[in-house]
Amino acid sequence: MRALKWGGGVLAVLVVVAIGGALYIKQNPIVLVRAITQLRDPIGPNQPVTWQKGPEAPVAGKRPPNIILILADDLGYNDLTFNGGGVAGGVVPTPNMNSIATDGVDLTNGYAGNATCAPSRAAIMTGRYATRFGYEFTPAHPLFMKMVGEDAHGLHKPIYYPERAENYPAISTLGMPASEVTVAELLQKQGYHTLMFGKWHLGEQADMKPGAQGFDESLAFMMGAQLYAPIGAPDMVESRQPWDPIDKFLWAALPYAVSKDGGPRFAPDKYMTDYLGGQAVEAIKANKNRPFFMYLAFNAPHTPLQATKADYDALPMIKDHEMRVYAAMIRALDRNVGHVLEALKAEGLDENTLVIFTSDNGGANYIGLPDINKPYRGWKATFFEGGIHVPYFMKWPAALPKGTKFAEPVGHVDIFATAAGAAGAVVPTDRVVDGVNLIPFLEGKETGRPHQTLYWRSGDYKTLLDGDWKLQVSERPKKNWLFNLKDDPTEQKNLVDVHPEKVAELMAALLEVDGQQHKAGWPALAEAAIAIDHPANAPESPNDEYIYWAN
Repeated sequence: MRALKWGGGVLAVLVVVAIGGALYIKQNPIVLVRAITQLRDPIGPNQPVTWQKGPEAPVAGKRPPNIILILADDLGYNDLTFNGGGVAGGVVPTPNMNSIATDGVDLTNGYAGNATCAPSRAAIMTGRYATRFGYEFTPAHPLFMKMVGEDAHGLHKPIYYPERAENYPAISTLGMPASEVTVAELLQKQGYHTLMFGKWHLGEQADMKPGAQGFDESLAFMMGAQLYAPIGAPDMVESRQPWDPIDKFLWAALPYAVSKDGGPRFAPDKYMTDYLGGQAVEAIKANKNRPFFMYLAFNAPHTPLQATKADYDALPMIKDHEMRVYAAMIRALDRNVGHVLEALKAEGLDENTLVIFTSDNGGANYIGLPDINKPYRGWKATFFEGGIHVPYFMKWPAALPKGTKFAEPVGHVDIFATAAGAAGAVVPTDRVVDGVNLIPFLEGKETGRPHQTLYWRSGDYKTLLDGDWKLQVSERPKKNWLFNLKDDPTEQKNLVDVHPEKVAELMAALLEVDGQQHKAGWPALAEAAIAIDHPANAPESPNDEYIYWAN
């Protein structure tokens, strides 16, 4: 008998009697994790979703803008055709995502809150560096981190910390503290109806779920990833990445389910991206006569790679199977962004709705596709530009200029204050808020830089952007990188040895900001090496530049 911590309780799990079954579970412990989860929180059949309906007629007087935040998951900078690139050399158009920039403002130097999913989302929700309140690492099941930490392939072996796993908190208790003020709570107090769709990833505990963090309604999944459809569904196409321990875990452990307002889980009735987009459209219709805030967090194109057969069949020009599945997922994502934009126009809401589009971080190396973050170096789980320099667009026809670019560095932390400014809400003054209201800058009423500095940390790997200069500090390997992004936006030339005085200046500034952050709320269980210049399935070289990412 073995006791497993889960959800704050202890489940006694009997060893399978049959020798074959016991051996299988020993070799595939994730199967046990999935079985326990299903017992603890079963998935029911699809059920209809009804959205609370607003007033029959529009609210009298001047109405504040609706605010829609659309967040993609692990979207590469080069996945959009907007910047002249696109998946598979640009053969998959992304007109709907592009239109948010062409009809609004392209924040050309937009930065993610972090280089991985959960801390980035925490920064978006609060307007604060997530390290200010201990949300430094993405919550992950210890079995998953053990798989990553003990993965033996590669020149630079991962590091696993079994002693930290001994007292690791129950996974359901890890999340964004209830003491944090979210953008949803801020807007809810302003009279907004607040809605959340898709990937939450900010805590499974009751006081961490969307309903406790300011959302009136939600249609969400708490985990960091989700299947897009049942495995093996006949109208779906799949691609698996055998080189990636993360992919093995996801296929074995993930469910296909959502929950309405924190209730019992149930299966969607279509491909997840289409399901979330369709439900967002229905919610827009229900709330057309009152101000609303919608946080639409697609899980696309995060692994596992699953696409509809219809989208896959529409791309016969792509010969590589993996690339074609990934491209089909981008096609579905763009289609559903289009459905949301079309619904706003159909309901007469387009003019006075602030639409924000971005990705939680850059594209992942474990996808195995080399060009998704071009022209930048690096990946998700690195602070090179490929990991944190993301598509970032804002459109508000009633207030913002059309088809313009804003080149000063801005971050996900700015979404909080920008939404507050648009809604007429007051930003909290009882805590440090790192973001600023970008609206006056985008309108041209304020000039200069919204930020002199932006900061990131994951364990011993830290980065500061100060004006045009960017300093990355790594303990494993013991190395620093200094780049002048004005002259070298793709980080080709390390200037550490050329400008030691600038290194000293930025190091002092980095240490000052770092000293203001909170101790991590839970420890990193593993560190994995990420090669900067090639995906995880490419041959390695002793000359590769790399960092170790802690989680």
